[in-house]
Amino acid sequence: MHPRHIERHRTKRVGWLRAAVLGANDGIVSTASLVLGVAAAHATRSNIMVAGVAGLVAGAMSMAAGEYVSVHTQADTEMADIELERKELKTDEAGEHKELAAIYVGRGLDPALAKQVVDQLMAHDGLGAHVRDELGITKAHSARPIQAAFASAASFAIGAAMPLLITLLAPAVNLILFVAATSLVFLALLGGVAAYASGASLTAGAMRVTFWSALAMALTAGVGALFGAVV
Repeated sequence: MHPRHIERHRTKRVGWLRAAVLGANDGIVSTASLVLGVAAAHATRSNIMVAGVAGLVAGAMSMAAGEYVSVHTQADTEMADIELERKELKTDEAGEHKELAAIYVGRGLDPALAKQVVDQLMAHDGLGAHVRDELGITKAHSARPIQAAFASAASFAIGAAMPLLITLLAPAVNLILFVAATSLVFLALLGGVAAYASGASLTAGAMRVTFWSALAMALTAGVGALFGAVV
């Protein structure tokens, strides 16, 4: 007897992976940019740390709340569509049979075979067949608000802690250079890891994250320097 073959598809982790990568990326970019902006305005290290920690807490809670509300809205929409499908199965089961069969015919099945497949699927789990093949809702892609919120908040905090740690340890005279350089390295690694996990190009993933992050840091540092010069 052959052992069961288990395929590990990347789409099964797309929900939490997206939230985690987005959170970590935002944590590094926003906190590093904040640190650079405040440092460029000639603030003391203690003031920079206060601003950075405040940014970490506010950013993590904002990410969690935003992700929860967004994903919960998706979950509510999915549940409403499923409930509508359940009612349609009760009121027009024959019509739902034809609708599902038409979907399979459109995918290449012979009409007679499509009808046979629908009969068997409807006998086993009619609602599940319609949810999966008509609505396109699967277990791997279903909305999970709490999981997404936790992943976003935790990853944001971890990402934000990196530039803060550098701010705490780097020499004051080279603080801006150390924070900018190490943050870009962290972001390039994060982009590469995210690309690897999703099956994309490591180089492309690292480059796009690094470019936009460098732009955000440069603009924030410029604003900080301008503000410091004026004030």
